[in-house]
Amino acid sequence: MEVHEMRYFLAVSETLNFTRAAELCHVSQPALTRAIKGLEDKLGGGPLIHRERGNTHLTELGRMMKPFFEQAVDQIESARATAKSFVKLESTTLTIGLMCTIGPRRLIEFFTRFNESYKGIDIHLKDGPVKALEDQLARGEIDLAICCRPEELDADFHAMPLFRERFVVAMSPDHPLTGKDVVTISDLDGQRYLSRANCEYAEYLRGLRMALGNVELHRRYVSERDDWVQSMVMAGLGITYLPEFSVSVPGLVTRPLTDPEVFRTIKLVTVRGRPHSPAVGAFVHEVRRHRWQDSLAASARAPYALSA
Repeated sequence: MEVHEMRYFLAVSETLNFTRAAELCHVSQPALTRAIKGLEDKLGGGPLIHRERGNTHLTELGRMMKPFFEQAVDQIESARATAKSFVKLESTTLTIGLMCTIGPRRLIEFFTRFNESYKGIDIHLKDGPVKALEDQLARGEIDLAICCRPEELDADFHAMPLFRERFVVAMSPDHPLTGKDVVTISDLDGQRYLSRANCEYAEYLRGLRMALGNVELHRRYVSERDDWVQSMVMAGLGITYLPEFSVSVPGLVTRPLTDPEVFRTIKLVTVRGRPHSPAVGAFVHEVRRHRWQDSLAASARAPYALSA
């Protein structure tokens, strides 16, 4: 059944006049009559409307079908309105996977500007480790991901670099290593280490320690929550290393990790070849336009920015 057939039938059921119904639907009367006849044929139950001189009225079948046609037309119109809003970015949700070890400092300014420019897009951030985000992205459960890993991404994904951040060693203010301007990987030998469970660079850093003469850390505490790890470090229970823009506990002392330095590049990841929805297209466009170096300066001025 066609939408226009149901709409023509409903117009006749309200006016009980074929001429008037045709005028309301902006079609000729013969076209309206043919459409209703086609609707009757598709239903196969007989006439929907009795048309008599001065007495046009619904049949029993017509009265039974009218609520179904009203509901169907309403739902189709609602679907069209929703689709129109989606295309025009008037009311839609963008689901973004955010790697759990990425701090907010370099991203807050971007999200603020995006929200100001696209007030009809609701952002839903889903936290998770990089492998889980990649799986969700491939299955279409999230629209895009902000993440990184030391290895190359799978060929099914496309990555756009956003910003680069170095790894630092974090410690309490009274830790002996605070006297150094930088901390080498060799300096970590024998240190009590508090570990972030979802650190994507854990094995990479372990490989560096082994390559430099089997530098050993005594792992005393493991947590999936960065705030707990950093708070334990602040309490003097050990040290940790983490990306510089992930530091969130006030008073925590950080020193650059050197010999060698370790960096990571945060990227916006999409599925290669998958057509962008309007909301994803808008987000990617704004990412390309955003001046990430300016957001670095802004994060340094932010109240919660922590100096080394």
